[in-house]
Amino acid sequence: MYESKVLRVVERIALLGWGSLIWDTRFPEFDKYRGPWLADGPRITVEFSRVSESRDGALTLVIDPDHGTACSVQYAWSKRQRLEDAVCDLRCREGTTWKNIGFVLADGSRYQARHEATLDAICEWSRAKGIGAVVWTDLRPNFEDQSGTAFTVDSATRYLQSLDSAGKAKAAEYVWRAPEYVNTPLRRALQTQPWFALEKPS
Repeated sequence: MYESKVLRVVERIALLGWGSLIWDTRFPEFDKYRGPWLADGPRITVEFSRVSESRDGALTLVIDPDHGTACSVQYAWSKRQRLEDAVCDLRCREGTTWKNIGFVLADGSRYQARHEATLDAICEWSRAKGIGAVVWTDLRPNFEDQSGTAFTVDSATRYLQSLDSAGKAKAAEYVWRAPEYVNTPLRRALQTQPWFALEKPS
């Protein structure tokens, strides 16, 4: 974990999104402080490898360098002028702590990130775009901790099949509504499963 203790006012703060930030409209307080989602974000390695308590055990997308697939994610401009305010907006939206929110100033002088390769990719992208700072969700994968088995496509599929009806419904909603560019092995496998197709939201 790389981290910084000093934040400052910057121009052009970008928020990164690849999961429910894009499609879940239940959080108007967060949405009112950002612009529309735009394409051509940095390439981030993600997978559905985090068990979510708030979604009845569904698997959600997180940065996962070990099991994930590199995808060009989306970004939105924060309406905040202070970096710490943009960080707090995302922290509150995700219902998490400060340490689970990644951020970086474009010059690399202040940053917090779990993975060096992810940080490097974001820094390179932000410099090319002339962006002052970038903020993103930096929760860790927890599938193995929560399920007791190593993450594979087969083990994740079996885990999802073991959920109750509410969990299956939320898992299917999350996967089916993920942006098209999130083309991971688990997503491809799940969307060919007859039981999973039956849970597809209308």
